Amino acid sequence: MSKRKRFILTSVLLSLGLVGIQLVDPKYLYLSIVGLTVLTVCLFFWCLKEGLGKNLTLLTLMLPGMYTLSVGLFWFLLPSSVFARVPVVILYGFGIYSLCLTTNIYTVAAIRTIALLRAARGVGFVLTLFTSFLIFDTILSLKTNIFVNSILTLIASLPLFLQGLWTSKIEEKFTGEIFLSSILFSIIIGEVTAVLFFWPVTLIAGSLFLTVTLYMLLGLGQAKVEGRLFPQTVKEYSIVFGLVIFGMFIVTRWGA
Repeated sequence: MSKRKRFILTSVLLSLGLVGIQLVDPKYLYLSIVGLTVLTVCLFFWCLKEGLGKNLTLLTLMLPGMYTLSVGLFWFLLPSSVFARVPVVILYGFGIYSLCLTTNIYTVAAIRTIALLRAARGVGFVLTLFTSFLIFDTILSLKTNIFVNSILTLIASLPLFLQGLWTSKIEEKFTGEIFLSSILFSIIIGEVTAVLFFWPVTLIAGSLFLTVTLYMLLGLGQAKVEGRLFPQTVKEYSIVFGLVIFGMFIVTRWGA
């Protein structure tokens, strides 16, 4: 079977799986989401098996798994209306197919130079931000204590940083810079989550702020890995981050 046929089949199967988990007994809800996430990783391994090895190319499986996990968890925060859920299934299937194409380019780029790598990085970056927003929104909606929120966002952001930084300089061998930077950035996300616990922001605003924080850290991290971390680059990301903070102050209700 050709790769393109495998990509299409994977997209259809996972989209049907997303619809299917709503039919599962509620007490098995989270188990079914984990099962769909595992199935995603397995199907992507099948799709990309020619380019994967016992090396860092396995990081390409992280984003697809996190994407399914984020959509699966967010799915049950949506209204039960078919008009709300059908577009999500379509968007999910389109995202899976885009990830198939993107991760395939990553695995090929680990072996040889490929012209489409820059475009694949752009798509991967956008899907990483989308995934992080859904995960952060789900975590904050749990309304647990400060420690649980911070630890969950830290854990959730780590694989996103690992995969995101690796795509900036695709190599098969392990590099300490990417690993240490990912841990540091994840800790920062956890700390920002702790700050938001004392900030009376809405769920959407808090999730968006964490996503923008991840955007800034990942963008600067990728620039550093690629050797283009110039003062202008830092300034541009800092301006965006500053504008978001200012916007949050404006929309926050500070009264009792």
